[in-house]
Amino acid sequence: MKLLQKAKNETSFLKMAFYGEAGSGKTYTSTLVALGLHKLIKSKKPCAFLDTETGSDFMIPTFKEAKIDLVVAKTRAFKDCLDIIDEAEKDCAILIIDSLTHIWNEMTESYCREKKISRITISHWPAIKQTWRQLTTKFISSSLHIILAGRSADKWEDIIDEAGVKEVKKVGTKMRSETEIQYEPNLLVELEQIHKSPKIGSGWTHRAWVIKDRWNIQSKLEGKHFDNPMFEDFLPHIELLNLGKKHRAIDTDRTSDELFKNKNNGYELHRQHNILLEKVKEEIYVLYPRQNSEDKTSRSNLLKEIFDTRSWTEVEGKRLQELKTGLELLEVKSNPKEKEIK
Repeated sequence: MKLLQKAKNETSFLKMAFYGEAGSGKTYTSTLVALGLHKLIKSKKPCAFLDTETGSDFMIPTFKEAKIDLVVAKTRAFKDCLDIIDEAEKDCAILIIDSLTHIWNEMTESYCREKKISRITISHWPAIKQTWRQLTTKFISSSLHIILAGRSADKWEDIIDEAGVKEVKKVGTKMRSETEIQYEPNLLVELEQIHKSPKIGSGWTHRAWVIKDRWNIQSKLEGKHFDNPMFEDFLPHIELLNLGKKHRAIDTDRTSDELFKNKNNGYELHRQHNILLEKVKEEIYVLYPRQNSEDKTSRSNLLKEIFDTRSWTEVEGKRLQELKTGLELLEVKSNPKEKEIK
């Protein structure tokens, strides 16, 4: 099968995310984008809303005014989120997930209950991230327009100043969720609520900052900001999508499983190498097990005899066949009546 094909735009669905503090306009702006997109694609299907904090209730009048049906699931369960994406892909035009932060929290809390642990340590993260990856895969690959909304969190880094002093400083913001989620959306927007002026009672403006736009040069959105954002502000990105055509993101059916069934792959060869080294060391200590100077000298002499070196580091660099031959020689020495060199 030829893997490389002529490049073509196969991104046909909007994959967008908003994040921000309370009151920054995440739910409302997500709704405006969903309504504008629904009108643009002339869909007859309803919009779906996975609601973790009752925000959909306050958007019902807006959907009614636009004469677009809205279906809602109020849940924070990660498992429900996976099922809702599948359901919406069949029956709906657009899915809003608000807030992704609650879904992430629910999944990690469920993991802690299942494992009967009070806190998550570094050893738990591989299993958690592997489970979370089910959501990101569906987000990217589903034939469905999906708009994520999540709460904001500060981003901290170790900064070393000119004097060489290391301090932990805030370097920005991110979505409060699994760390890598911000890599997945094709259009990522941070929302903030700012005062219109320094005067008391001046009111608020909702400002949208385009943090990431994968079209970048073509759409010229990345780095821009919009006050009181509307659907039209994000049209430069949306119009470049292959709307109405077949969506093909990543071929998730293709895997590398067969590599790990092959005894000659790099991982397996490395494992065999380590096993042989352990066996070589054990055989040497069978012959000379004591820690006195006499046995230490004997072990060194044995290494020189078998592997032509007194350096264990150099023995570690030997090829598999050299280690196998050396092991056979050692086994003959430790069991001269039972072993013979093959």
